[in-house]
Amino acid sequence: MSRKTPRRRDTSPPRTGGSEAETLRGFLDYLRDSIAAKVDGAPEPDVRTAAVPSGTNLLGLLQHVTAVERWIFLGEDVKNWPATFRPAPEDSVDDVVARYWDAVAQANDVLDGCADLAAPLPHAPAGRTAPSVRWALTHMIEETGRHAGHADILRELIDGATGR
Repeated sequence: MSRKTPRRRDTSPPRTGGSEAETLRGFLDYLRDSIAAKVDGAPEPDVRTAAVPSGTNLLGLLQHVTAVERWIFLGEDVKNWPATFRPAPEDSVDDVVARYWDAVAQANDVLDGCADLAAPLPHAPAGRTAPSVRWALTHMIEETGRHAGHADILRELIDGATGR
């Protein structure tokens, strides 16, 4: 497992516009790029192999964050959260990455129509009241940042790749 990959150059947090919405969306996009970059170029089968006792794997993290994007911004129902961490054996890295960027694009379309951060999102997660746009963005920043940190560690364990 310990193949050495060149160190990736770190990128600084974004310098965003002056508004709260621009700042929140800028940081979310920064973290979205970070977690997707951790999967990019990771070798099979290591990308889906658990490197920690919990069973967490790199590809599963990206699949989970995809489900959270779809749940929070698009209102899609998730019946089994633990299953979102387990990609199907037939899912390639490219499949999971493409689904992630598709979810991000759809989420951004929803956010583009939300002018008031205090207003509820237009789609509520099943069985819940729609959160405010501000809450949803803040939660997605926290969720993506948390799992991007996990992905940093897992990727380094796979092939030594570090940085963003």
